Amino acid sequence: MRGHGSGQDLMAPSDINDKATVLGRQLWRVIPYATAYRGRLMTGFVANGAARAADLLPFIVIGWAVDYFTGGTVVGMWPFTTVLEGVESPAIGYGVLIFLSFTLLAVFQGISEYSWQTLGYKIQHDLRMDATKSLIAMEASYYDLRQTGQIMSVLSSDVNQLEDVVSDSSTSIIRIVVTFGFALVILLSMSWKLAVVVFGPLTLIVPLVYWFSTRVARRYRKQRESTGGITSVLENLISGIAVVQAYNAQSWEARRVERESGDYRDQAIGASGDRNRFIPGIYSIAGIAFGMLVTAGGWLAQQGEISTGELVTFLLISTRLTMPLFIFGMLVNQLQRGEAAARRVFAAVDLKPTITDAPDAVPLQGGIARLEFKDVSFTYPGTNTPVLSRISFVVEAGSFLGVMGHTGAGKTTILKLIMRYYTPDEGEVLLNGQPLQAYTLESVREAIGFVSQEPFLFHGTVEENVRYNLSADDDAIEDALKTAGAWDFVQDLEAGLATMVGDRGSMLSGGQRARISLARAVLKRPSLLILDEASSALDAETERRIQENLLASGNDRATIAVAHRLSTIRNADEILAMVDGAVVERGRHEDLIDVGGVYASQWTIQTGDMGR
Repeated sequence: MRGHGSGQDLMAPSDINDKATVLGRQLWRVIPYATAYRGRLMTGFVANGAARAADLLPFIVIGWAVDYFTGGTVVGMWPFTTVLEGVESPAIGYGVLIFLSFTLLAVFQGISEYSWQTLGYKIQHDLRMDATKSLIAMEASYYDLRQTGQIMSVLSSDVNQLEDVVSDSSTSIIRIVVTFGFALVILLSMSWKLAVVVFGPLTLIVPLVYWFSTRVARRYRKQRESTGGITSVLENLISGIAVVQAYNAQSWEARRVERESGDYRDQAIGASGDRNRFIPGIYSIAGIAFGMLVTAGGWLAQQGEISTGELVTFLLISTRLTMPLFIFGMLVNQLQRGEAAARRVFAAVDLKPTITDAPDAVPLQGGIARLEFKDVSFTYPGTNTPVLSRISFVVEAGSFLGVMGHTGAGKTTILKLIMRYYTPDEGEVLLNGQPLQAYTLESVREAIGFVSQEPFLFHGTVEENVRYNLSADDDAIEDALKTAGAWDFVQDLEAGLATMVGDRGSMLSGGQRARISLARAVLKRPSLLILDEASSALDAETERRIQENLLASGNDRATIAVAHRLSTIRNADEILAMVDGAVVERGRHEDLIDVGGVYASQWTIQTGDMGR
């Protein structure tokens, strides 16, 4: 399978599905993450249910108290009536029951909130880690056409949105279900007629919810995509601020941000308009139900079908249903936001790399003794022009291969195939006589030291960047820095190895970044060192010293260097001169000068003569 990355980017705006749904399927996928913490999940359920029961109990007790004060008879249910009949003043007993109810509400609500919030944080962490692991497992080619800001938005704001769904929406769902369930049981036990009066009109909320959900879902999905777009533009703006200012493009960049932010604003305003038509609709339905309750309840009380205390309990509990109804409106709103976020998060979680270990792949043992390209051809995805055409060469332990050619000749593509960022369309890449796919990715890359033409340093210290993901003592780090020609300037830095390099190494010069990156590769003690224009930021004298250091430090190490500056590869055992993806000349420097072809022409341009 060719390593061209995923064909469809489910995190991209173009993949938004406009199909109307009340609640999409992606949000349900959070449930397995929650069930991984069954104890916390069950505690949250039980505590929330107990809190809702304690929340409704005072209204029942108030009804009992009203009947006691109007009739003089202790009213309630066993064992409360037995206890109240045994005290001197039942009125105090009713007050104590209400106090105990509020105490239980406080205790159980606290347990519930803690359980659900911490569950939300744990799920947030697990989702972010799963999405991150999927993303970093993708081949490097996956990121060629993806915006960093979109991906960062998924790992930050979208994952955070799902945490809100778990910690807030879950408690709201339980609150609504338990409150309405308890209320229905209590009210039915008092008067089924009034229960029908209260709950009958509330069924009208169902079509209202469907209307709102299907209408607002698309807006929220696009709103989440707009959030990623804003993050992408801002990330590019901040990273390239020097270029922005150099080209006086501040106003132009501001307009880019304005377009992305304006799109988010318009979607948010549209969703807000729908939401603020939906919530008043819920209140209108609630008003109908409660108005009918007062009228019908008064008539039934006059007929003696219910007591005054029961009517009071009906009215109080019905009033209490107002809050869950309001929460219900906000809940649907939040669930739609959560569905939009879940779609993007699980699109990241579901990513599968196209370049993976073969089922029978084995670890590479003893390093790379021989690397061979045999008639390799390759075309980048989405293009029709071959980048490499029947490339063949051999690099053995201790040898030095140089590759030169104009921009777009395919030099860097060769290196990407060695690193298995892509897989050839035709031909084979062989390691130690076996296909590259015969070995595990990890073991192959462990044997390679790679320095790119744009050295990347992570935010941290010089030492942290050199030691990156490696176990090495201070002496080994010093040796690596000396080999890379970096030890002297590192010693001159104010904090030495502890000097912060800034984001992407912004506190260092281009040449300093290149040498730190080279030291990182040397510290691996690779059996194959790949240099992709690694010395382009170095002066000729520094480059010469580094080459001498590299030759002295690794007699058994194979080296492949891609270079525009031919002095970098002059001493190579073999030089490949490439034009439009094909090797047109090969040989040592002296031989290629004698040929008088592409290499000799470039040497003359760069040096001004045909000297050797």
